[in-house]
Amino acid sequence: MTSQNPAGAVGGETKAEQEAKLPRRDWILLPILGFATMALLVIGTEELASRRFLDAETGLAPCLVLNDSSTGVRGVPNSTCWAKGKESSWTEYKFNSRGHRAGMESGSKDAGTYRIVMTGSSVAMGLFVPREQTVAALLPKELSQLTGRKVELYNTSIGAAYGGTPHSISLRFNEIVAAKPDMILWILTPWDIDHAPDLKPETDYLRAEGRSAPAPYREAGPRGVMLRRIAAAIGVQSLAGSLYDRMKEFRFRTLLSHYLFESQSLYVKSYLKNGEDAAGFLKSEWGPEWLEKRNDFDRYAAEIEEQAGSVGVPLVAVQVPTRAQAAMISMGEWPEGYDPYKIDHEVKAVIQAHGGVYLDIFPSFRSIPNPESHYMPVDGHPDADGHAMIAALIARQLSGGAISALRAATNQNRALVEKRKQTR
Repeated sequence: MTSQNPAGAVGGETKAEQEAKLPRRDWILLPILGFATMALLVIGTEELASRRFLDAETGLAPCLVLNDSSTGVRGVPNSTCWAKGKESSWTEYKFNSRGHRAGMESGSKDAGTYRIVMTGSSVAMGLFVPREQTVAALLPKELSQLTGRKVELYNTSIGAAYGGTPHSISLRFNEIVAAKPDMILWILTPWDIDHAPDLKPETDYLRAEGRSAPAPYREAGPRGVMLRRIAAAIGVQSLAGSLYDRMKEFRFRTLLSHYLFESQSLYVKSYLKNGEDAAGFLKSEWGPEWLEKRNDFDRYAAEIEEQAGSVGVPLVAVQVPTRAQAAMISMGEWPEGYDPYKIDHEVKAVIQAHGGVYLDIFPSFRSIPNPESHYMPVDGHPDADGHAMIAALIARQLSGGAISALRAATNQNRALVEKRKQTR
């Protein structure tokens, strides 16, 4: 009679019976080995992400005056710092003798030169972008070419640690006047309306105050950053809850978001889920919070425009859309209950009500394919290409008749200007 072995039996033992006889140490070592493998993969990914997406924006702290409530945040005269955002390269910030990232001094101007003095916050200052690639550097070149006259731009903007808010601009308006403007250009974003009355610096900058600025192009990426965060979490009551909070800080989240947000539709859907705090200005009907913010902005805009009027200088304001707005306008569609133009209309009404000139560049984004690709996907600031795009749109509006002194020259006038230059 032939005996039959159960399926999978070897030497008369089933597989289950063999597994039951595994050494006890294997039941301990195998899970540990699996966990260690996953940990190494995550730590390695975090290390790579830390090198690519290090955020050292607070490296600007030594170049900022953070403790003067009479002006708000301003630049330290004759200082130089290096800093970077999560998605940018190391960028140099050099401030002149008046504490401005202007690339020039605000002394006397040549006869026949039309000087624009620009103010605003981070976009106007050119945060995360080399100065020569910012709106401040590109706009006068565009205007000079379009108008046939020499145009220069002096930049008083400060865009870090809550600098450049409408309140602080009102307090520092004497700096704008001292630069001898023929025109004042105020670059706005929804952030400026959101933070109109703010003067107190961001906490991260206050912590970083007094530290030496990072060396330019230093290799970033603190080693063991993930292990340090986990170790810090172990000492608290709820390990699971703390680990979850720490996971939010890991830079591989930035890495994943950076590439996922390159999708126009996915980015917009994700942004609109941020709630009232981040996306409230995109609602077609504003709630009490954003109505109050609008009123705050109205108050400080009135002060700024009154000061400009008192010295007889035209004030021109232009609002730059956020990355989400740019994408929505370009797509030509958005969910019910939202309107990317809402804050544009509100700010335009405020500026014009107090006698200012408003340049409306929002509609121009309809004809630009994927304009959000010229913004940093996670951080949201315009990159160098974004600054070039914005400078071109502003130049087109300024030379199109908004300011008579900057009206675009005819081809005949341009030829005369070029001929005069050649005979000098």
